[in-house]
Amino acid sequence: MKFKRVFLIVMDSVGIGTCPDSYKFGDDGAATIQHIAEFKKEGIHLPNMEALGYGKIAPIRGLKSDIKVKGIYGKMQELSSGKDTMTGHWEMMGIETTKPFVTFTETGFPKELIDLLEERTGRKVIGNKAASGTEILEELGEEQRKTGALIVYTSADPVLQIAADENLIPLEELYRDCKIAREITLKEEWKVGRVIARPYLYLGDGKYQRTTNRHDYSVNPPEKTVLNFVQDKGFKTISVGKISDIFNAYGVDEGNHITSNHNGMEITTDIVKNKDFTGFCFVNLVDFDALYGHRRNVEGYYNAMVEFDQDLGNLIKELKEGDLLLVTADHGNDPTWTGTDHTREFVPVLGYYKGLDKEVNLGTTTSFADLGATVAENFGTEMPKIGKSFLKEI
Repeated sequence: MKFKRVFLIVMDSVGIGTCPDSYKFGDDGAATIQHIAEFKKEGIHLPNMEALGYGKIAPIRGLKSDIKVKGIYGKMQELSSGKDTMTGHWEMMGIETTKPFVTFTETGFPKELIDLLEERTGRKVIGNKAASGTEILEELGEEQRKTGALIVYTSADPVLQIAADENLIPLEELYRDCKIAREITLKEEWKVGRVIARPYLYLGDGKYQRTTNRHDYSVNPPEKTVLNFVQDKGFKTISVGKISDIFNAYGVDEGNHITSNHNGMEITTDIVKNKDFTGFCFVNLVDFDALYGHRRNVEGYYNAMVEFDQDLGNLIKELKEGDLLLVTADHGNDPTWTGTDHTREFVPVLGYYKGLDKEVNLGTTTSFADLGATVAENFGTEMPKIGKSFLKEI
């Protein structure tokens, strides 16, 4: 075992440019971080990521590519068919998804599904379209208060979301209704990756506020992942952010809820500083995707990247001997691209450990699973079916 603890942080949706098969997804030319960096004439300033080699992976305005770095860097191409969150994360842990989850972005959910949901929950459904979680409350919140109907909507992800005012529909009932929806959507032609309970409060004067009582109902990965392998070897697995939801807690010993990217980095930094364990900590920071990518908010995305870089610098300072830090993404979500969907792109790999005094260029890998294979080899576990470890290179 080369490293006692491995920390893998996923910058949700921070792709690093068009890959050879982007055209198959209508994304030829999408380049998330490059187009964000062009928001300002001088580009973007990310000194901590730059020091690890971020500017050497691909041209990014504002970042230097001709400097000596002490870091691990490279980029990965997705092997699986898809560009969604679950597919990307599952591949990192060793699973190739050949049949992508179903999305209902353009059409809404089929009438047969909605009829069955209404019958089994005892409530009418309104919405049934792709929408922003805040905008749909502004549009349908009043109707829900008048009728008691469930607000059902989707997104560019393969998800079914149910929003309800906690003062109108108790949390226990909302959670029950989501479990019903999860059962219904296990049908192959309706199989979404997650059903999400989206509770909120009406504040008056047309204002709404989501509460922290969100709950995700996922499906288990089709087979064991590197998370399970690490567990089976007797080591600890810790999740921060929605990792536990993505894997339906399968292979996760401890889950940590977060309220923002910054909060997620604070929690991760606290784990680095204060939690003595041997094992794997898997982190997802979703604000990049949910708040800025899908909403095509370039300025917000730009500022979120700057904030993350600062938080990353603070975390790096706390790394101990025997810690390996890896940073990546699960897909792209170019805020300058057409529509509101994810974009099929290369994703970056950055890495560091205390005492690293060399530059490690991983080049371009052929699967996200190289990350999982590296974790597995480090802990001497069963190896995933896909992926090639780069442990010896670092």
